[in-house]
Amino acid sequence: MRKLAQDEATQAAEAVGGTLTRAGRPLVAISLCADDFGISAGVNRGVIEAIEAGRLSATSAMTTRPSWPKGAASLRRYAARADVGLHLNLTLGSPLSFMPKFASSGHFPEISRVLAGARRGQLPEREIRHEIARQLDSFLDHFGALPDFVDGHQHVQILPQVRQWLFDELDLRGLKGRVWLRNSADRPTRILRRGIELKKALGVAWLAAGFAREAAARGFATNEGFAGFSKFDPCCDYAADFAAYLRAPGRRHLIMCHPGYCDEELVLADPVTITRERELNFLLSPAFTDMLERACVKLARMAPPRIEIAA
Repeated sequence: MRKLAQDEATQAAEAVGGTLTRAGRPLVAISLCADDFGISAGVNRGVIEAIEAGRLSATSAMTTRPSWPKGAASLRRYAARADVGLHLNLTLGSPLSFMPKFASSGHFPEISRVLAGARRGQLPEREIRHEIARQLDSFLDHFGALPDFVDGHQHVQILPQVRQWLFDELDLRGLKGRVWLRNSADRPTRILRRGIELKKALGVAWLAAGFAREAAARGFATNEGFAGFSKFDPCCDYAADFAAYLRAPGRRHLIMCHPGYCDEELVLADPVTITRERELNFLLSPAFTDMLERACVKLARMAPPRIEIAA
């Protein structure tokens, strides 16, 4: 088991140029991505604070949320410091388009309904295709550049039907090879070694089966290695969980996180509140940088230089 861990770490280092620490250990580059930018002003403020401090290398934005336009203007100043992507949203708040079948109440359905529809192949294709397009448009309109990558709130980007429609829309816009996609799956052996939220991590990996292969066939790169599943329990030790996320890194390892400040807008929108401040406090602490140094890990972007759009 120890040799396997060493081999995986060496492979990860080779994928980023084979950099070694002064102690001769391979230096592993990971992408640390803050999900849910745009969900509230408090979360936006916390994410930007973490990027400014050099504690994140990516963030993904919910372009359906009221706090996205103003947040995008602030985030644009940090475009050179972190990958900024679209956090495709089909389960929280209201859509940007008219969706009489999928969101008849004017609000997105819960993830359980979306999962059930995806498994049966019964999601409304025309409505979801249009919504994907609208969310990409909103990203471009307010951020002024194409997204570096696309992931999804509650991992909707990996779902059957949704993934194909996402590939199609990105391809239609000429984004093949220009954006990367989040693969929310990892090898079961790695998931078991981390030992965090096993049921959730293994369940998402099962749902994501074939995603990386299909994305590659369509010309889109993905991360290889994924961690960050959480109970979102304020009583849990997030630092201990994060140490586990660093175990068994893949060649292009990605860790998701959910930092931010809790405000009224967040409380009204999402059940994940207090733990966001716990995560942010850890990321901004010396304990975080000490942990990365001990683990021979550095934060890095996955995307090539961003493509700017002329006004």
